[in-house]
Amino acid sequence: LTLPRSCIISPCIKQNQNNFWVWDACSDALITFDKENVEDEMAYIVENDLVVAALTRQLDSLSENVQVKYRSKVVKYTWPMPSQETDYIPWVCVTLANGETLQTKLLIGADGPNSMVRRELGIPTVKWNYDQSAVVAALHLSEPTENNVAWQRFLPTGPIAMLPLSDTHSSLVWSTSHSLAEELLELDEERFVDAINSAFWSNENQSDLIETAGSLFRGALSAIMPSAGSPRQLPPSVAGIGPKSRVMFPLGMGHASEYIRHRVALIGDAAHRVHPLAGQGVNLGFGDVACLTQILSQAAFNGKDLGAIQHLLEYETERQRHNLPMMAAIDLMKRLYSTNAAPVVLLRTFGLQATNMLPTLKEQIMAFASK
Repeated sequence: LTLPRSCIISPCIKQNQNNFWVWDACSDALITFDKENVEDEMAYIVENDLVVAALTRQLDSLSENVQVKYRSKVVKYTWPMPSQETDYIPWVCVTLANGETLQTKLLIGADGPNSMVRRELGIPTVKWNYDQSAVVAALHLSEPTENNVAWQRFLPTGPIAMLPLSDTHSSLVWSTSHSLAEELLELDEERFVDAINSAFWSNENQSDLIETAGSLFRGALSAIMPSAGSPRQLPPSVAGIGPKSRVMFPLGMGHASEYIRHRVALIGDAAHRVHPLAGQGVNLGFGDVACLTQILSQAAFNGKDLGAIQHLLEYETERQRHNLPMMAAIDLMKRLYSTNAAPVVLLRTFGLQATNMLPTLKEQIMAFASK
């Protein structure tokens, strides 16, 4: 399966994304990431079913070497101890609900944020809940458009994002309080659509003080860098939603203190969980897969034991060096935009406008996010 540099899983079709617009509901501050800032498309919005189907086809083509056990449940893991290793190398033993047992030199825990592999190994996890839930839905746009821009607006209750899927469809990810998320699920379609359009277009959270200060700062920056920045655009309006497409799920942050143990490696949400505001959760998981694949391929080429701790440590070191700064940045951004206090709004307004005027800095941000 060949994946693009950046990929966001969403509940509909597939679309390339050339631009990313982010702005604050409490001010006029915005930042744009344009196609010109990177070598090619910034990202792809991909239907989850398409990814699963592609993976299934790839697995089917490897049927001589890969066996897929559907409708199976793991009930027990038996872990080898490194001190037991002599001429015979003990492997991880996996017991299924039907009584079948499997043995493996390397067990990869890709079983999500509530990972049984991580729990059974006793790996400590730093985690907390955000007291927020995300509402996702498939959106029908009011009229066809060249829909290649991802839009995100930071509301005081949490960010709302509209991700392009086709000329007439987008995907919604609205992070907000649990109570408001439940209310959004209960609204009829017309009122739900009105709430989405209002969240993207309303200026009720802005104040004259913040608007004046932001305008003065933006004018000063424009005098220094007159060619920087981008003209403001408006997101498309929403006309309807897909049938039975609204669902919600709680949000939180989590990070395993260790990604590996003897003959075990954790990847994806089993190792880390982030807020969806930057669309990086699945990308971090894909990065884990790419890194672990490269290291294991080299180990296999050199005739090494795939479960040996030496190259598993390489994987853990490389991925933690990337994942931890990204997770810290996402958490800081979430907290910074979770208030409408004037001093904080001014701080983030100046920071967002200054960053938007620095193309080189935006290129570095995009390069880091696409790894």
